[in-house]
Amino acid sequence: FNDRTCSNLIDHMNNRLTKILFTLLMVALTGVSHAQDPHFSQFYANPLYLNPALAGSALTPRLTMNYRNQWPALSNAYVTYSASYDQFFDKAKSGLGMIIMADVAGDGVYKTNKVAGTYAYNVEFSRDLYLKAGFEAGIGQVTVNWDKLVFLDQIDPIRGPLDPSGNPFPSQETRPFNLSTYYLDLAAGFVAYSKNWYGGFSVKHVNAPNESIIATRATFGLVPLRLTVHGGAEISLKDSYNNRDRGTFLSPNFMYVRQGEFQQLNVGAYANFESIFGGLWYRHTFTNDDAVIFLLGTRYKMFKIGYSYDLTISELTNDTGGAHEISVAIHFAQLKRRKGRNYLNCLKMFQF
Repeated sequence: FNDRTCSNLIDHMNNRLTKILFTLLMVALTGVSHAQDPHFSQFYANPLYLNPALAGSALTPRLTMNYRNQWPALSNAYVTYSASYDQFFDKAKSGLGMIIMADVAGDGVYKTNKVAGTYAYNVEFSRDLYLKAGFEAGIGQVTVNWDKLVFLDQIDPIRGPLDPSGNPFPSQETRPFNLSTYYLDLAAGFVAYSKNWYGGFSVKHVNAPNESIIATRATFGLVPLRLTVHGGAEISLKDSYNNRDRGTFLSPNFMYVRQGEFQQLNVGAYANFESIFGGLWYRHTFTNDDAVIFLLGTRYKMFKIGYSYDLTISELTNDTGGAHEISVAIHFAQLKRRKGRNYLNCLKMFQF
């Protein structure tokens, strides 16, 4: 072989080894660790996932769709889809919503699907102080694609996992009778807000659902509690006086998440200038610097579209490809300016 041929062969084996090791890692995660939820950098664009108390926070019928591709350099390591609908009912002071999610890990090896309904009730303490309390109930499903798994006894020291004809070597591992499981999942939260600030808290998996497929112990596959604290303020730079002009404001905000031993803190700011918005956040996992998040988006009539990129700044910088995220929101009615309750609040980054 010449140098180029050897180099290409080495690169090919390295890529294949990376995929094999990642697949084995996903198998290990399926069998020996507690699951953790996917996360969205554009948390404001997926309010029902952030906190069930935000159901109806747009004050108009709203459909949101989210797509996240995390670590694309690792053969679609984590791809997450989300769609939700929510609406506020003024007379009942309540918001209702539904969210559907799908998370695909390891290029389809491990999949999680979930559908949930949310309800939030709005309490007015004064003209400038409100509290929303919310509840969520859903059904989750976990599935494993056995045909995509690669086990150690399938890896030939010379050829890898495939024979000369391109077929996988047989494995002595026993295929489980059931490769999927369903579970009930409950969550709750609240949000307090005024004209200039907001703060919220949510807890997910309050019933400690078990999503294990292979585990033999009752507590093996329990999903740990996910605790989220979030908040922010709004600095108005230019008031909005009609439905076409969204105004100009700056919203510094934060989000703290803890699930099991995992912790994450997002700190940054969201900025809006009429039909254009953007943002910049720093994400820290308490064990290392994780990423810097860049956001840019626009509005056109009833549509709001945002794109964000997570620039990895940890030791994985050159290996993951960062993360791409797209959000689309459709508001089916224009929000009329009203005096008093609900409109004059600090939730604009969630509403428009």
